Amino acid sequence: MDSRSLLEQKYREIINNYLSDQNEQLLYQGQKLSRKLIEYSTTPEEIINLHRSILIELEPNLSQSVLSSFDILLEVMMGYGLAYREHQSLRNQQQQLKTEIEIARNMQKTLLGTKIPKMKSLDIGAISVPAKHMSGDYYHFVEDENGCMGVAIADIIGKGIPAALCMSMIKYAMDSLQENVQPHAILESLNRVVEQNVDPNMFISMFYGMYNPIDHQFLFSSAGHEPGFFYDSKHQQFTDLSAEGLLLGIEKKTKYKQYDISLQKNDLVILLSDGVTECRTKEGFIERKILTEIIKKYIDLTAQEMVNHVYKELERIQAFQLRDDFTLIILKRVN
Repeated sequence: MDSRSLLEQKYREIINNYLSDQNEQLLYQGQKLSRKLIEYSTTPEEIINLHRSILIELEPNLSQSVLSSFDILLEVMMGYGLAYREHQSLRNQQQQLKTEIEIARNMQKTLLGTKIPKMKSLDIGAISVPAKHMSGDYYHFVEDENGCMGVAIADIIGKGIPAALCMSMIKYAMDSLQENVQPHAILESLNRVVEQNVDPNMFISMFYGMYNPIDHQFLFSSAGHEPGFFYDSKHQQFTDLSAEGLLLGIEKKTKYKQYDISLQKNDLVILLSDGVTECRTKEGFIERKILTEIIKKYIDLTAQEMVNHVYKELERIQAFQLRDDFTLIILKRVN
């Protein structure tokens, strides 16, 4: 006797015994048997047909109306069985997708990891929080042998695994560039890489700055990225770090303008993604002035403490629901 026949025989015994003695222990045996039926991929309609045939054997005089009611139950369970199997298939696909997303997120952390440099004259703070599982924002620090520090912040119009792979390509392209390359030249080189290798429907904004600890000059260029801020500590004023430039990948021969500012002690350079400035409240997007007022509240803290506090306050304003990836970097000259 094969396994399925043994299961049918066991089911027959349970029904027969239960009809003779309504014992709860027999119901428990039925629950255990259901697990075995699932293991052998027994469909709900097959169980109903088996149940009906056993009843006919045990109760030959069972009324025709009771037997006919099984036809309705059979049709109902056939539809239920199809819906259940579809539901299970979707659950399996969802679980597989979650696994793939987790793998991609770990891959993103590995490929796009960067270290915040330690500099005597500059205090650096950075925070980047994805709105969903994976981030379309990216930041990266580069130090050269002369002690100059490059900082890039970028935002991909597009998410998920393609965005992570695209950003990893840009990161390694930056790392492979010769040292002492000016920000405008870096963006021009990256623009050619993106134009040749990235899907035309995927656009990338980027800000690239370079700080020289010898003369405390900060050079920068932008490829259509959200303007940051410069804080003049002497006059206690914020000004926009406005810079013109097309998004990366639009036009192969694009040239980028370069700008410069001089950092005095306690001056700040604030870089951000549009997830910071497009913080949404019930009344709409917050104004950039509100953002600078929040930053100014924590102006005496370390750079990392500042970005952490600003993030927490903006998170609270949005009722703890980020609608876009959030990236904020603060460079503070300390001596």
